[in-house]
Amino acid sequence: MEPKGKILIIDDNEDVLFALNLLLEPYADKIKVTTQPARIEHFMTTLKPDVVLLDMNFRRDAISGQEGFDCLKQILAIDPQAVVVFMTAYADTDKAVRAIKAGATDFVSKPWEKEKLLATLSSAIKLSLSRKEVGRLQEQVLALKGDDESLPELIGTSPAMKEVKETICKLSDTDANILILGENGTGKDLVARMLKHYSPRRNETFITIDLGSIPEQLFESELFGYEKGAFTDARKAKPGRMEVASGGTLFLDEIGNLSLPMQAKLLTAIEKRKIVRLGAVDPISIDVRLICATNSDLREKTNDGSFRQDLLYRINTIELHIPPLRERGEDIILLAEHFLSLYNRKYRKEIRGLTREAKAKLMKYAWPGNVRELQHTLERAVILSEHSMLRPDDFLFPSARSEKSEETDEELNLEKLERRTVERALRVSGGNMSRAAELLGITRFTLYRKLEKLGL
Repeated sequence: MEPKGKILIIDDNEDVLFALNLLLEPYADKIKVTTQPARIEHFMTTLKPDVVLLDMNFRRDAISGQEGFDCLKQILAIDPQAVVVFMTAYADTDKAVRAIKAGATDFVSKPWEKEKLLATLSSAIKLSLSRKEVGRLQEQVLALKGDDESLPELIGTSPAMKEVKETICKLSDTDANILILGENGTGKDLVARMLKHYSPRRNETFITIDLGSIPEQLFESELFGYEKGAFTDARKAKPGRMEVASGGTLFLDEIGNLSLPMQAKLLTAIEKRKIVRLGAVDPISIDVRLICATNSDLREKTNDGSFRQDLLYRINTIELHIPPLRERGEDIILLAEHFLSLYNRKYRKEIRGLTREAKAKLMKYAWPGNVRELQHTLERAVILSEHSMLRPDDFLFPSARSEKSEETDEELNLEKLERRTVERALRVSGGNMSRAAELLGITRFTLYRKLEKLGL
């Protein structure tokens, strides 16, 4: 009888329970028995059985089978996908038909024939495992809903970008964990998608988690999932991102933002290749290819103790460095023309290109926000321009503020100083919250609170 599974047996006769436990023990991973229908909820939530073997008749009503139907209703209310096999000493066709209509999977009579009982339970366990697999695939589909599955494109002919593309090609036949390093806005997420597309897991799931946007108290439930009732708002079970990504690729963006306690939990999951949902006992095996990205210097963080060295070893089998836009030369113009074409279509414009002076201005700018800033700059220019060609005055860049030689009473006002500092960080970072927070030496969530407080 293969495969094995967890079986819950509910019968008012202890001799029957003993005999079934003895008979089925070699064919099951775990067996629990009870004579009390009141214990059904406990076992359904703690054991999570693959199959429930349910007696149809209890003492109160020896032949009608109503108690069995009541128990079946309770079981299906807890788990609508539960696989329930009825058993009774008073088998007849009408009860069998009614049982199937009520949601039972099969029906066996007492006294049972060993081979027939084992065959019935084997089929029931296979059905249960199939339902769980279908559920997992449905969850993956929901997680991927709206995800753009088109081939990602890295635009650029600079030597630095050619090297990145060549490295991606070299990694096409490997499942090695990759660490992508680069400033914010350089396209680390796009590189991660290319790595997935040119990998053995190209047809499997690709799940992204922005670790910089997940509060620490929600980290475990997002990454590992939770069971119904694990906490106040857990009205139904939910798989974590690692579970949904199993078989495919998991992209952990901004991994440098993880706190040490969360780093330890992530490391355990990676090493054991198992996770445990919040509120659960049994571990779930996972098989994910890990791609991580950060704009932080993780080696410096390991030196100062803010990032675990053993976790760094686990995630950077291969390191991939993405160059900042200011080091990519003429790629700036190639990208600008690409975004111009994109936003011409989006906003139904017919701007033919960029003037020589406009290109010179774009090439001269340092692009602290990298490709993301260039994209936003082109979108704004396309929307506002009334010319047939984009000109230098279509591009507005933040200029450095002159510093006053003497401090005034206003400059000593803490709130005004804080406001100016936050505003400057936002300008320098090109509006990128993670980069602005890094410049200010605070977390992104602290920055959001300051923005709310200052009314920015």
